Amino acid sequence: MAKGDPLTPYQKGVVRRYYEHRDTLMHQKLSEIVSELYLCTNEAKAARLWKSARTALLNLDAPRARVERTVARRDLEDLAALVNQLF
Repeated sequence: MAKGDPLTPYQKGVVRRYYEHRDTLMHQKLSEIVSELYLCTNEAKAARLWKSARTALLNLDAPRARVERTVARRDLEDLAALVNQLF
């Protein structure tokens, strides 16, 4: 490993593959969040899940106004529809 290069070739490959499949990974993550929110009974956990969903959607360049509206209303059906619409 060169002095100025902090990543090995293997690590570079891992990072490259992560970004190649980022959309798929985010879709999986958002699908899991929707499922967890549906089953969630703990308000503190639900708040964390909504925050995670908001961050993931904004990272995927979803329409900001719709994301903010969905999260503010905590509309699970709209969240599921938005996730399906994005993918």
